[in-house]
Amino acid sequence: MSITAINVRNQFRGRIKEIIEGPVVSEIDVETPQGLIVTSVITTRSVRDLDLAVGREVIALVKSTEVSIAAL
Repeated sequence: MSITAINVRNQFRGRIKEIIEGPVVSEIDVETPQGLIVTSVITTRSVRDLDLAVGREVIALVKSTEVSIAAL
């Protein structure tokens, strides 16, 4: 599935600035080129499955009160 196939209109491209990993959920801070920080709370399993790491380029997908992360 491509990113364009996702029904989320608010997308912020950026790089992972910080990952605070917990046993079940983790916080991911994404910094946009404009300096905006978008924070997402996702499962720690998803952090590993997406191979997320500080410095990795990602897209923060915002829908309602949820912020999702898509690996590029």
